[in-house]
Amino acid sequence: MIRVIDFECSPPSSAITQWAPEPVVRGPLGSGLTYIGREPETIPGYGMANYERIFGARRDSSEQGAPLQMDWQEFCADLAGANVVKAFIAEPNPVSIGAMHDRPDLFLSLVRVSPFDGMLAVREFDKLMHEEPGFRGLMVNPMEERIPASDRRYYPLYTKAAELGVPVRLYSTMTYATDRPYDLGHPRHLDQICSDFPETPFIAGLAGWPWINEMVALLRRHPNLYCDTAAHHPKYFAKPGSGWEMFMQFGNTLVQDKILVGISPSTLGERYQPMIDAYLDLPLKDAVKEKWLYGNAARLFSIA
Repeated sequence: MIRVIDFECSPPSSAITQWAPEPVVRGPLGSGLTYIGREPETIPGYGMANYERIFGARRDSSEQGAPLQMDWQEFCADLAGANVVKAFIAEPNPVSIGAMHDRPDLFLSLVRVSPFDGMLAVREFDKLMHEEPGFRGLMVNPMEERIPASDRRYYPLYTKAAELGVPVRLYSTMTYATDRPYDLGHPRHLDQICSDFPETPFIAGLAGWPWINEMVALLRRHPNLYCDTAAHHPKYFAKPGSGWEMFMQFGNTLVQDKILVGISPSTLGERYQPMIDAYLDLPLKDAVKEKWLYGNAARLFSIA
């Protein structure tokens, strides 16, 4: 049975209530030290609420149904049953810390801070990296910050990541939130960063869709650039006309060592085993499937 490292573990809300902080309204300068990634919505279907309008009906009509309803122990058992040996929990810092303390054998995470907090954010990033061994790098989210990843305000954080020798994951895909530019996560914003910090691994979260050709080209261009498949269902990857054709072609050959799998179970309303089975059904070489599902992440994050 193939081992799996999930690079985006999204638990159902029912599983993490014991660690979830109270919602924080983010001001114009962000809230990096209390980062939770939530914002108030005032108009139904507007802004981030547009995600529910677009994806909610498809998710709720799936065979599995949604949202997933599991408690924490049931969720951990779901990972174990699918042979997920490590999972990067994709939650605010307090939730990630709670999960990592409860199951240090299973969960890892990335620190989340806001670039608008300047050196306060840099110091918090450094502090958490030294105090919490489960944190293995930095996550920045241009969609939520509303500035692209190449903005100079991120550079102190990238510099600290380079100093610590840890990877940085960046949100890199189209946003459906209608209150901000759709292309905040365009892969073009990664080009200058990878050139400016050639010793730092950068991971393009969500694989750059719909700009897959540009994403693959940048993976070829920069030796320090990787990507992950989070928030996308693998059953669409091999469908003609889906836009993933070049990703599948080069992901099976020239960039096979640069792709990490993000399962995103709660995001997609799926349990682990059906998602992993869908990856195993892809028309990839067996050795490549092992790299996507385990080997590449294990090498990048020095996981035994």
